Amino acid sequence: MCPMLSFEQARDWLLERAQPLSATEQVELLAAAGRVLAEPVLATLDVPPHDNSAMDGYALRADEQAAAMPVSQRVPAGSVPQALAAGSVARIFTGAPIPPGADAVIMQEQAETAADGTVSFSQPASAGQNIRRRGEDIRAGQEILPAGKVLNPADIGLAASIGVETLTVRRPLRVAVFFTGDELVEPGRPLAAGQIYNSNRYWLAPALMRLGCEVIDLGIVRDSLGATREALRDAADAADVIMTCGGVSVGEEDHVKAAVEAEGSLDLWKLAIKPGKPLAYGKVGQADFIGLPGNPVSGFVTFQVLARAFLERRAALPVSALAPEGPYPAAFDWTRPDARRSEFIRVRRVCVDGHWQLELYPQQGSGVLMSCAWADGLVRLEPGQAVARGDMLAYLPLVQ
Repeated sequence: MCPMLSFEQARDWLLERAQPLSATEQVELLAAAGRVLAEPVLATLDVPPHDNSAMDGYALRADEQAAAMPVSQRVPAGSVPQALAAGSVARIFTGAPIPPGADAVIMQEQAETAADGTVSFSQPASAGQNIRRRGEDIRAGQEILPAGKVLNPADIGLAASIGVETLTVRRPLRVAVFFTGDELVEPGRPLAAGQIYNSNRYWLAPALMRLGCEVIDLGIVRDSLGATREALRDAADAADVIMTCGGVSVGEEDHVKAAVEAEGSLDLWKLAIKPGKPLAYGKVGQADFIGLPGNPVSGFVTFQVLARAFLERRAALPVSALAPEGPYPAAFDWTRPDARRSEFIRVRRVCVDGHWQLELYPQQGSGVLMSCAWADGLVRLEPGQAVARGDMLAYLPLVQ
């Protein structure tokens, strides 16, 4: 049996084994948000592609400005202007190309049109004013998006601005999930004596989807070694990572540990954290295996603080730092700490009289999933750490 590992040891151990996905695919721009860019994007043109007007107004030669000037042409965006006639102005609109020969734009708010159609100006023009120069934003050949970037909406717009149609991104991480236990029933069906609804499926699958994973849901697997081994083989054939909830302890009906050892290898399964002591890591074929605790809160917290980081690195995403905020004063007492394990207690940050404080959900049991739905963060307590009202505590926001 493996010795109990600390939280830091377990996290480091998992991250060392998380090999970033290298497979790529081409996607259209509108499907690229949230994906990891696999290749840098280089500009193939200047942006803007030509000198253009920064506002609606009148284009002219600054050194030819006169008291009243005729309008020789109208230049909307998307048009091709003629060379500017000497002594004249061009009516121009935002984004329109600057006519050859013009070197300034006077905004329309500083212009007045006479009855004869000539235009006069309240301010003198200076060369270059209100003109956006070719290549001012982007130069052809410039790297505008680096490989490894998680693409956001602005990135997608930037790629579109240089005419890119598709992007090369990392393939989504494929995660197969299944859930063990003859007592489990899917929502919508009546419960028989001794049965419970399969809540783990309904927080784990959405959590994986939020990470951008492709979820392969194999459903509920009956409590037998043969069925569990078959599910593992099917999952390993289809996925990069296999995840389960439950079955990783040493009970007679807990078959996941034995099945993983029979089909592959199991390296880690006992942690010095609460909730979440039973956690399994191993390999089945080429797929990584992570077995979360079966108790809903234990599974949820373990996913948040350990499995999430592993999956992010596996998917070539930036690994979320467990960066605490605060500290904030506790609005509760914690008088019976665990002497041997780090505890992750569920809290909510609230503002009282203009000051933030941390409230504690009153029931912290590993089966009370309401504590996770209610909470917006965690507080990590070291082994033996008690809390008195007013103590300053670091706050870890939950990623929901």
